[in-house]
Amino acid sequence: MAALDEGPRRLERGRSRCPYCGLPAERVATLEYDWVLLEPDMEPLAHTVPAEHRWIELSDGRVTVYGVCPPDPFQRCRIEHRLACSAQPLPDLWPWLTSLRNENTRRADRQQPSDPPPPPETLPDAG
Repeated sequence: MAALDEGPRRLERGRSRCPYCGLPAERVATLEYDWVLLEPDMEPLAHTVPAEHRWIELSDGRVTVYGVCPPDPFQRCRIEHRLACSAQPLPDLWPWLTSLRNENTRRADRQQPSDPPPPPETLPDAG
């Protein structure tokens, strides 16, 4: 019963080092009591982060993905360190944009001339 008198218990969070880049990351418990590495000291506006990558801190210290669309324009969120890690490939955050980029690459390749233009027959008079 004494534990109830102390107020809500906070889960211990801590600093860890990313196994890929070696930079510090904040280790935080999720709503399911798993752990996630979050980018330390970064809280972007939630509407600037894709819904499935918004981590919101709860009152007991845990975090959960905040998929409400559209979020409150002043709501802040956390992001996973893997999104900012320079040693890991960036996940495909917007599949439609990746598809568009791939299509634009194909279109640009089709527009490229297959052979370079021939050199001029005579050189210009340069003086």
